[in-house]
Amino acid sequence: MSALTQRFPVSEPIDVGELVDQLRVEPPGGRLTVGDPRVVEFVTKFARKLLAPALARRFPELASLGFFLRKGEIAKALSTLETSGDALRFPRGLVFHVPPANVDTIFVYSWALSALAGNHNVVRVSSRSAGAAEAVLDALNAALSDVDPATAAAITATQRMVTYDRSDEVSGALSLAADLRVIWGGDTSVAALRKYPLAPHARDLTFPDRSSFAIASVRGWQAASAAERRTAAEGFYNDSYWFDQAACSSPRAVFWVGDASGASEAGREFRALLAAVIEAKQHVTEPAMAVQKRVSAYGAAADGLVSSIAFDGNGLATLELTDAAVMPREWLGAGTFANARVDSLAELVPTVLRKDQTVSQFGFTREELTEFVTALAGRGVDRVVPFGSALTFAGVWDGYDLLAEFSRLVTVQA
Repeated sequence: MSALTQRFPVSEPIDVGELVDQLRVEPPGGRLTVGDPRVVEFVTKFARKLLAPALARRFPELASLGFFLRKGEIAKALSTLETSGDALRFPRGLVFHVPPANVDTIFVYSWALSALAGNHNVVRVSSRSAGAAEAVLDALNAALSDVDPATAAAITATQRMVTYDRSDEVSGALSLAADLRVIWGGDTSVAALRKYPLAPHARDLTFPDRSSFAIASVRGWQAASAAERRTAAEGFYNDSYWFDQAACSSPRAVFWVGDASGASEAGREFRALLAAVIEAKQHVTEPAMAVQKRVSAYGAAADGLVSSIAFDGNGLATLELTDAAVMPREWLGAGTFANARVDSLAELVPTVLRKDQTVSQFGFTREELTEFVTALAGRGVDRVVPFGSALTFAGVWDGYDLLAEFSRLVTVQA
């Protein structure tokens, strides 16, 4: 069989059959439980390494991950799994995770929540992952030496991150062994993995292609202070540019909600502030990306989707939509945003599709946002967050309560 490279814990290449056999064995110290103290100890030590100033400065997204995995946050998340009455909660078993290569830290959130639910896990890490993903793997391996030997032994026995070339044999074996298969990365990845059968009792947890957009209240912008407007531009930059706008939750369109003259003025100021942030962050747009943006922008114009195009250097392209109801959802290149105005949030309701995931917002009240989501009635949009929080991972993602999905209930009646 094909050999797998073991990235965490670092070890010799292993045959997939041997890997599955090892993951099925009860670990030293007994089976993992939901909220197992050994896993909590390890994840907490790992989080501290991610929050080290030097690493956090180099990869800001890892600081967000570190905060998400702090001991207090873990305790808060696990408290949601407490049961009462006849129900008891247990791990699902062996979970096989297939994360995307373009957002190279998502595998850690998926793995950590599954491990905290007491599961044995095998994660396929893409051979194309680099930078932040490599730093994460280094931190994971380093954390093993910081925990109690008994904890390290339990983690080593139950948690694996591997890399392997495309292989029907390996993917098929890991799929058949899994009690739950978690597939990130879009429609193509979901379709490709689903050709490998699961055991009859097992199931998939899938994260297919998604798109996201932003909404800004003209009235809210006008009422905001200069500092609040600058903060909004900085937050929008983080939402959009950390992963070159390729993350499913990064906005690809901006809708200004309010009167036409106010929207025009607010939009101009916002884009000027965003351009200043891009310059201050010393964001570099690679030549190939600059070309991609122009090809996509002019292609949208040729298709009649946009009425005008504006480039602020290579970092920012704004495409004015001919019709706000026809929103381009595909990735058009980092820093490329469709732009439109509507009179009210109600106008956007018919536009929303099931694949729309995150709405980043600025300047709206909770009541306005709740009314908007209620009108959508579940046809789309899984989360509404302020500018700057689009990439902040949460235990509820794409409408799934992940800790609940990674565990199962057993009822007992006497």
